[in-house]
Amino acid sequence: MGGKFVDNQVRALLESRLMKDQRPDAAPLAQVRPEKRPVTIESIRSEHRSRRELIGTRLSEFRAVWSEGTDEDLFAELVYCIFTAGASAKMGARAVEAIRPVLSTGPAIELNERLLGVHRYPRARAGYVVVTRDFLTQDCRLRLRDRLSSFDDRDERRDWLARERGIKGLGYKESSHYLRNIGFSGYAILDKHILRCLFELEVIDSPKPPTTRGRYLAVEEKLRGFAHEIKIDFDELDLVLWSFKTGEVLK
Repeated sequence: MGGKFVDNQVRALLESRLMKDQRPDAAPLAQVRPEKRPVTIESIRSEHRSRRELIGTRLSEFRAVWSEGTDEDLFAELVYCIFTAGASAKMGARAVEAIRPVLSTGPAIELNERLLGVHRYPRARAGYVVVTRDFLTQDCRLRLRDRLSSFDDRDERRDWLARERGIKGLGYKESSHYLRNIGFSGYAILDKHILRCLFELEVIDSPKPPTTRGRYLAVEEKLRGFAHEIKIDFDELDLVLWSFKTGEVLK
């Protein structure tokens, strides 16, 4: 689907929401916890203005992982996304640091021990890492840069990560997360914060996570159309919405 696609329903909703945003009696946003703030077009634009420099820096850091990082770095980022699934960004980061010394060679039992008290699912995630590492070693000798570069089609690249049985714990959200974190553009990370924002903005009908490939791509396209309408870069908007709900700009 092309990036210029704009849903007519989204456009109509945007216009009606924008009129509401501009009411003189609109409630101020000060002293409200990030997750409790009302989500409006103007509040999203304000968040983008205030966070744009930091968001630009973060996206540059992601691109640097691809341009300057090693295959070990690319694998560590993959493991980070395995760890954030069903957990949190901060827990995922702590878990990666806990196993980093043995990430390339450690057996599942050692990874499990290092994850105790660090990750909520130490045994399961240790197993995911080892199975994924073994598969990628056989598939591409852990040369992730070459393997990911081999795809001419962006959707096929993500499909491989999300649907390959030898790669554990990703799915479409975390596959998108991983690709974004290593410098690829145009992938939406449809986590609960993003979905909640889109639902409150009436861009989508439900905040429930999409459970199939088709549904994921449909919501992603809605987000792309929304970004086009409010004139915010697609990759920046993903971080803006996450920041709006969490108060942070993490990876």
